[in-house]
Amino acid sequence: MRQATLSRKTSETDITVSVALDGTGRSDCKTGVGFFDHMLDQLARHSLIDLQVRASGDLHIDDHHTVEDCGIALGQALAQALGDKRGIRRYGECRLAMDDAQIACALDLSGRPYLVWNVDFPRDRIGSFDVDLVREFFQALATHGGITLHLDRVHGFNAHHIAEAAFKAVARALRMAVEPDPRSTGAIPSTKGRL
Repeated sequence: MRQATLSRKTSETDITVSVALDGTGRSDCKTGVGFFDHMLDQLARHSLIDLQVRASGDLHIDDHHTVEDCGIALGQALAQALGDKRGIRRYGECRLAMDDAQIACALDLSGRPYLVWNVDFPRDRIGSFDVDLVREFFQALATHGGITLHLDRVHGFNAHHIAEAAFKAVARALRMAVEPDPRSTGAIPSTKGRL
C-alpha cells in the first residue's frame, strides 16, 4: 500500500496530510486559504494521488506559515509513501498549457532536493493570495520530498493561470514519476542501488 499519513505541529501551524499514490485524484483539502485549497485540488486531480489536508495556522498574521508547512508535510508524506522507490519510473515531465500560460516541469524523485524556479508573475497577488507563496510551497515540497524540481514559465500574463498551470504541471510530472514501471521488475531505478 503506497500511502502515508503525516502530522506536523508547531507553534504556528497544525497540519495533517494523507496521500495514496495509487488513487484516483480524490481531494479533500481544508487549509483556511481558499486559493491554496484550489491549487491542492488541482495537484491531487491531475496526479491521480488521493490527497487529504487539514491545516490550521496563524492566518491572522498571513498565509505564509500555513502554505509552507503544508509543503513540508506533503513532501514528507510523499517520501514516506514511496518508501525505497523500488519499481517506480522516478522521472517525470510535463509541458502544460492553460489558456495564455504555459509551464514546463521536469522532476526527479532522486532523494536530492533541489528547486530551479523560473516562474515570475505579473502581479503580487491573486485575490488576497501572495504569489510568492507558490514558490515557497514548491521549495518546501522539493526539500522535504527529496525531489529535484525544475519549473519554467514559457508564456503567461494571467497570474491565476500561471499558478494553476504550475500546480497542474507538477501534478502530471509526479503522476508519471511515481507510477510503477512495468519493465523494471521491481528494481530500484538507480545504478547506486538506492535512492
